Amino acid sequence: MKKSDLIELQQEIDKANHIVFLTGAGVSTHSGIPDYRSKNGIYNGVQESPENILSESTLYNRPEFFYQFVMNNMYFPDAKPNLIHQKIAQICNQKGDLITQNIDCLDTKAGNKHVTEFHGNLYNIYCTKCHYSISYEKYSQNYIHQNCGGIIRPDIVLYGESIKPETLTKSVEIMQKSDLVIICGTSFVVYPFAQLLAYRNEKAKIFSINKTKIPASGIKQIIGDALDVFKILN
Repeated sequence: MKKSDLIELQQEIDKANHIVFLTGAGVSTHSGIPDYRSKNGIYNGVQESPENILSESTLYNRPEFFYQFVMNNMYFPDAKPNLIHQKIAQICNQKGDLITQNIDCLDTKAGNKHVTEFHGNLYNIYCTKCHYSISYEKYSQNYIHQNCGGIIRPDIVLYGESIKPETLTKSVEIMQKSDLVIICGTSFVVYPFAQLLAYRNEKAKIFSINKTKIPASGIKQIIGDALDVFKILN
């Protein structure tokens, strides 16, 4: 991590008119929420592929299996936003937007008023039969809706499902307004999220803050722990 890169990033943040953050699971690991594919991630050691477990097919054909996996591995209701969430919220509320792959609700808990949850939200829960909204507390007790017998699910994008058209449209519009894009805490290989970069304002500068390089060109890549970076940024 070069000091000159951090100085340059701070200068770009200071002069930007509309900053767009693109974030992933690496932002929430400092809040005690595991990522997905690392050695400590939720997919480590699973007997089936994530594409199979977290699919629409498994939800309906093996609802108890789906429910147990989600409850045991993906819900962390006591998790608190960390400094990264807080700094991003502070910047977005002044002059920007966040488009996140995260489904943990920590960005809104941090007070960010400009959040687009690209893959949905674990805490938006509903019955697939009657579409009645269900609280997390009720869902944690049973995946069957007592009122109608329908299967309850979180409103997240499962494998085999498409991103909501309104989410795609909003995300593209946000990218087109950007004059600075900051990618953080994501390997940036999941599509169509990674494709959002193609819709940025062509004059926008792009920074990446990650422990490893991401496969994209024309980006200033800051390699290191995002928490260390955001401790320095104003």
